[in-house]
Amino acid sequence: MDLTDFVGQGVDFPLRFNDRGHIALVGGVANIERAITLIIGTAYGERPMRPEFGCGIHSLVFESPSPELSTQIQAHVTASLQRWEPRIDVVTVQVHFDNENTTANILVTYRLKDNYNVRNLLVPFYLIPNEEGSLSQLSPEES
Repeated sequence: MDLTDFVGQGVDFPLRFNDRGHIALVGGVANIERAITLIIGTAYGERPMRPEFGCGIHSLVFESPSPELSTQIQAHVTASLQRWEPRIDVVTVQVHFDNENTTANILVTYRLKDNYNVRNLLVPFYLIPNEEGSLSQLSPEES
C-alpha cells in the first residue's frame, strides 16, 4: 500500500490554488502534520458544527509555566490526538518552556500506523504570562 493511499489528501493551508485553478491539496506526511497542528491549535467549541473537536490546552493559556502545567498539556494533547487522528500512534508528548515563559514548545513523537516510521513534530503554544500587579492577581480589597 502506498503512503498516499493510507494517509489520503487534504486541502493545503493557507488556502491556495494550483496551476490548473483547482484548490491545492497536500498528501503524505505533510497532510498528517497539518492535521496534528490543526487538532492542537483548535479550541473546544471553536467549530460550531463540531464543538467537541480540538484540544483542551486553550483553557491553560493564562497559567504559569510549571511541571504541573507541562503534565496537563501532555495529557490534553495525547487524548486529543488519540481521539481525532486515527492514522498515527502517539509515542510521547514532551513540553518545554522557552526562557521568557511565553511559549510552551510541544514536541509530539508519533508513528504512522502503516509503516511504524517514528517522526517528530514541534508545535508552539503561546502563553500569556501574568504580570505583577495585574488585575488577575489583585485581591478583592485591592481592586
